[in-house]
Amino acid sequence: MRIRAVAREFEPVVGQWYENIDENDSFRVLSVDEDAELIEIEYLDGDIEEIDVDTWAEFDLEKIEQPEGWSGADITKKVDEEEDEDEDEDEDWDDDEDEDEDDLDEETDENY
Repeated sequence: MRIRAVAREFEPVVGQWYENIDENDSFRVLSVDEDAELIEIEYLDGDIEEIDVDTWAEFDLEKIEQPEGWSGADITKKVDEEEDEDEDEDEDWDDDEDEDEDDLDEETDENY
């Protein structure tokens, strides 16, 4: 008969990688919402899941290094890319405004 050891419990740390020993799953913490008591995690295959703190406490975890060959986006890189997209949208709007002014100038020139 095998006696089960007490699960190791770690506080969720954004960016830290963990292995769930029971499920043989590796994941990293993307965010922790202390008010809602929710933790967002991303598995190696890219799946993202939101779990509550009670579920977290049930995990038998081990801290691990970032898996070798991990190709997922870095958390800070993801935020930077979203900001770049917003800037691109602003620039497109400015371009449309410039085109409208050019069209107006052409119409004015033709009338004189």
